[in-house]
Amino acid sequence: MTTKDIFHETLSALTANKVRTSLTMLGIIIGISSVIVMVSIGQGAQSSIQSNIQALGSNLLIVSPGAQRGPGYQISAGRGSSHTLTPADAAAIESEVTNIAAISPEISGRYQVTAKGTNTNTSVTGATSAYISVHNVQVNDGSFISDVDVKNLNKVAVIGPTTATDLFGADTEAVGQIIRIKGIQFTVIGVTVSKGTTGFNNQDDAIYVPFSDAQLFLQGDTSYISNISISAVSADVMTQVQADITTLLLIRHKISDPTAADFNVLNQASIVSAASSVTGTFTLLLGAVAGISLVVGGIGIMNMMLTTVTERTREIGLRKAIGAKKRDISTQFLTEAVALTVIGGTIGVILGWLIAYGITYLGILQASISTSSVLLAFGVSAAIGIVFGYYPARRAAGLNPIEALRYE
Repeated sequence: MTTKDIFHETLSALTANKVRTSLTMLGIIIGISSVIVMVSIGQGAQSSIQSNIQALGSNLLIVSPGAQRGPGYQISAGRGSSHTLTPADAAAIESEVTNIAAISPEISGRYQVTAKGTNTNTSVTGATSAYISVHNVQVNDGSFISDVDVKNLNKVAVIGPTTATDLFGADTEAVGQIIRIKGIQFTVIGVTVSKGTTGFNNQDDAIYVPFSDAQLFLQGDTSYISNISISAVSADVMTQVQADITTLLLIRHKISDPTAADFNVLNQASIVSAASSVTGTFTLLLGAVAGISLVVGGIGIMNMMLTTVTERTREIGLRKAIGAKKRDISTQFLTEAVALTVIGGTIGVILGWLIAYGITYLGILQASISTSSVLLAFGVSAAIGIVFGYYPARRAAGLNPIEALRYE
């Protein structure tokens, strides 16, 4: 049989019973579209998490207090972390550790904030002028906290766009407005550019006040800080800077056993790697679950092809009687099975792309479609046609022509 003959016979066989053919392809269409949608959601989540972590700062290291293991254990109000980091630690890191681009000692907590009869509960960070470079913060309107504000205890604040909307409304100029934190009045001098949400942390729902004000008026204690953020000069030296900081703080805190450290040094690269690993596993799981429907679709194709072999037994016997070889018969039925999956796979790819695009467009979830996932889904659909079409094709080719002609 020529290629043209095979194509013509395949088309005739598939259109002979359009309803059955459509229902059989439906399983493949649902399976392929499900795989593409699930994988694209997983990849979108991975991309979103990575970009949000990167938005926290460039080449970022964060030193946070760990569990206090010695005498004098204290729990900071509302945060559950020990008071083991001091402003002197931040000064020592800045002066003694090399390859640091900027360092930002910080005091953080959640407070009820009021303004003109409105209120919101949000994160308040005591920061210096270095915060803006360490965390890649940009100011959309006004200015950020300066060294003069910190030195003179100026009661000023920079707020995120979500906080500005919550307190003053969407169309109100926030700069120059007055807010109150713990009953203390602050003047808004700037509104930051939107950065989005990182996990449970909404970077747009935040307030920044001078570090000295946070120490004296909010925290009420100048002996400890919440954390220290450090920006390394490049990604290549982050591991070395992390090791140097760890060594310095162990010496300063008089700790000989690193496993008993009362602080933690988090590496942004490690966080991104861990997040990517988790989301990669999540994507694989979603794809595997959706892939089950592909197997079901393949079984449907096998069932249809076996039924077709039974219905066309006399036709097969006649073909073999006039000289058709086993290879011709098996090729014909295998081609029909592959055609079913390829057509269904094509429709499934288009449907899956449209669904993923719609999910992203409507803002339901972030979905990212990659060429590799589309090619993989399409390749799997073709492979299913071959795998589940092989047995019916082999059975058809193996029929005895005499018995086939006598079949009723």
